[in-house]
Amino acid sequence: MSPIMSESNDNVNHSGAARQDAVLELIHSIMHQYRSQQFQALRDGQHELTHMEAKVLAFFGHRPGATQSELARHSGRDKAQVARLITALRERGLLHGEADAADRRNTRLSLTDAGRAIQQAAQAEAGKLNAQAVRGMSGEQQEVLLGLLLQVKDNLNRGE
Repeated sequence: MSPIMSESNDNVNHSGAARQDAVLELIHSIMHQYRSQQFQALRDGQHELTHMEAKVLAFFGHRPGATQSELARHSGRDKAQVARLITALRERGLLHGEADAADRRNTRLSLTDAGRAIQQAAQAEAGKLNAQAVRGMSGEQQEVLLGLLLQVKDNLNRGE
């Protein structure tokens, strides 16, 4: 029996349903631990980024010229929160905006050189954490894990 389910309780069903709950609880726990370490690295880094600021920089790093509305749709955050984030990053000189040539009401946003440097540093830190997370796993084990997690995701997407 797995360490998660090692404690015995006569009122608990240790069947497949309990294992299914343990799988999702473990996925949640791993993501919480990963995010916690990621946030700590961002806070402690020389750039003192919040998690959302790092996500915004990553978004515009991958989609230069995107708009604030596109970020709001992509992130699921409300427009006011996104506007505050973008304003703060622009004030720090990390994002640059240009009016859309076709519709001057829209602003196309992209990383400044400083924003790109910070985003690349944050990406490098994430790479170190990713490597730490799979340390000791062979390439084949990583592929199996990825396949199983994709299957869980697909099952949830289907709503079965």
